[in-house]
Amino acid sequence: MRSSSKFLSNLAAGLRSFASHAGRSGEAVGPVSDAHAIKGVMQVPARLLMGPGPANAHPRILAAQTLPLLGHMHPPFLHIMDEVQEGLRYVFQTDSKYTLMVSGTGHAGMEACIANLVEPGDKVVVGNKGIWGTRVVEMSKRFRADVLDLQAPSGQTLSYDTLKKALEEHKPKLLFLCQGESSTGVHQNLSGLGELCRKTGTLLLVDTVCSLGGVPLFADKWGIDAIYSGSQKCLSAPPGGAPLFLSERALAKIQSRKAPPATYNLDLNLVGDYWGWFGKRSYHHTGMVSMWYAMREALLLVQEEGLDNMWGRHLELHHRLWAGLRSMGLEPYVEKDEDRLITVNTIKVPEGIDWAAVIKNAMDMYSLEIAGGLGPSAGKCWRVGIMGYNATAANVDLVLLAFRDGLKKQGWKKL
Repeated sequence: MRSSSKFLSNLAAGLRSFASHAGRSGEAVGPVSDAHAIKGVMQVPARLLMGPGPANAHPRILAAQTLPLLGHMHPPFLHIMDEVQEGLRYVFQTDSKYTLMVSGTGHAGMEACIANLVEPGDKVVVGNKGIWGTRVVEMSKRFRADVLDLQAPSGQTLSYDTLKKALEEHKPKLLFLCQGESSTGVHQNLSGLGELCRKTGTLLLVDTVCSLGGVPLFADKWGIDAIYSGSQKCLSAPPGGAPLFLSERALAKIQSRKAPPATYNLDLNLVGDYWGWFGKRSYHHTGMVSMWYAMREALLLVQEEGLDNMWGRHLELHHRLWAGLRSMGLEPYVEKDEDRLITVNTIKVPEGIDWAAVIKNAMDMYSLEIAGGLGPSAGKCWRVGIMGYNATAANVDLVLLAFRDGLKKQGWKKL
């Protein structure tokens, strides 16, 4: 009995010594400091996000993220990834096999496209209408492209004739255009550009981060070769995923590169293989399990409403916003109706008005986010997002109330 008790005592002592930590011989393991520990309950104020994004997420999408985790190579999760790809084919309006979600925000989608479609020395024409065109210029240079920065004045788009002249003169490998430029609020017309690009041997890459789901887009019919977008705007999901589409021409370019892309994380040959593009599944990285649950639900919501209805809802609320803004004497930053984006609306700041004070008043009094300009529009306009779950009449009316209140406090005479 005494020997048994001694054995148990020695065993307990041994377990305590092993259970304390897994440090290795010679490593100095001292007392743990909690000087930098998180303290208290996380504080998340309720905000209505009516700026350029992110927009508030749909409750069904947030609920989907609470579902149990699956392994990123488990068959049930791979099936969910397949469903996400089908949903992307619907929202992109394509029959292409090559759709997926890039693990990261719209910037990751942008870099995935540039890193894979651009080889050193390739001529790239960037239709630059704001900060996102400027980012693509910078990014393309980092991947050693020969870049033509084709700039439009702030608040304007690029004409077909301007783009045609550039493509016929330079015969670039890639043309980049942002469909919806959120920094200036312009909507680029893509009509005829897919056909033009095929004539000049050019791939057409389109940014749809703030426009996908809000305005018409037909990847196959319009001859677009690559598209990236974001999860957090018209699709009503949290930030963290970048929808991506490639045409057969785009994939052929990637697969015929002289050298692999100068990125492993965003190599679409490898990421595409994980998503089943080539008839098998190979591990590349840990898929964003809960985020893909959210995207599956987000794309289902798009399907349930229908793209035609979704496009119509955004347009109707754009008109509602502008009817109210014009009644206050406010004017669009984008002068031409045909150039004006409906999902991120830019409002010219009148002379003598403190634009930042209007924004602060909206947040302080109404817990409402509206934004100032960005890049070329900084200090010149406000930006109001009408996107996805937030695109409702009640939300637009609250934005108008906040503008009216903020302007009244500054003595704006046109109310």
